[in-house]
Amino acid sequence: MAEITRKIGLSLGADICWPLCYEELIERLDLALPIGGDTVRFAVERVTIEPFGLRQPCPYDLVLDRLTHWYYPSREWIKKAVLMDDLYVFNNPWSIQSMEKQTTYCAMMRLGLPVPHTWMVPPKAYEPSPDLEPMLKRYARLFDIAAVGNELGYPLFMKPYDGGAWVGVQKIDDEAQLRMQYESSAKRLMHLQEAVAPFDVFVRGIGIGPQVRLVRYDAGAPLHERYEVARDFVDPEEAALLTEMTLSINTFFGWDFNSCEALRSDRVFYPIDFANACPDSQVTSLHYHFPWLIKALLRWSLFCAATRRPMRRCLDWQPYYEIADLDLPYREKLAGYAALFPEHEVDTFTEYFWDKIQQWRADESGGSAA
Repeated sequence: MAEITRKIGLSLGADICWPLCYEELIERLDLALPIGGDTVRFAVERVTIEPFGLRQPCPYDLVLDRLTHWYYPSREWIKKAVLMDDLYVFNNPWSIQSMEKQTTYCAMMRLGLPVPHTWMVPPKAYEPSPDLEPMLKRYARLFDIAAVGNELGYPLFMKPYDGGAWVGVQKIDDEAQLRMQYESSAKRLMHLQEAVAPFDVFVRGIGIGPQVRLVRYDAGAPLHERYEVARDFVDPEEAALLTEMTLSINTFFGWDFNSCEALRSDRVFYPIDFANACPDSQVTSLHYHFPWLIKALLRWSLFCAATRRPMRRCLDWQPYYEIADLDLPYREKLAGYAALFPEHEVDTFTEYFWDKIQQWRADESGGSAA
């Protein structure tokens, strides 16, 4: 029996609190797991940014990545490591364009999810280039932004097609406001989306591997009050639907870590934003929900590293389309999409790590874990 160390890298931006907790818990757990005749241990290291040779070996078995969606040097290093070194990474670096909302909206509409009606409009201004002016003169059609607004109805939302963290999102109540906001949108490519109004529940589903936590969310509150401490705000069937919606979206795009937002109106949940490349992970915003996030990250990253879970380099969407084209109710299709997450991995994952986390809880409390 050999003793093997799986090395986990943390590719970080401005993250502060969750990496400290993650590192400390890995050290305290001091796991030694019997797997395939070997004893598997774990080490954590923060990934540095520096020049790299394309044949230079990657020292990590798994990387938790928080940079790929916006920082090119880290993105290219991770892509190289996946291709050449069999690195497993949260999240798939080739799904970056999926994190632009245009792709996610179109894909989930194709699968039958009730995404609100959405239009894309050309940007108001452009970066000059030699071919741009003749191209626009020949092919760009003059249009009236108000006609799109009338098609969708008011209120509506204007939001960047590739945005995040609510940057550039504007609620539009009438034609005058629409014209003003479009005039000021400059070079950004924008969506116009019908508002789900009125709604009575806003839910954010945080998905980490097969684990999903549903949180009642208040987008209009200060950051530290947005994630509410609320229970029983959805019934069991709604909770199952939202969980399957989150799993379906994440497995479709090959995401291990993502959050999905949905609004409830007339008992229907409408997904409005479900491509979050860098989900909120700070204790200052998650507070009550922060321990769950850390434990979920620990469980899934340790499972993937310990079992050498193969990276899904290519995204095969055909199985989803085959379900989408069946003559089935939406609810049954959604259950079918969610079931495409490998069930045997969920069972193995739970068996490996749930008992270890409970053992840690017992050691910390000095008694027996519930």
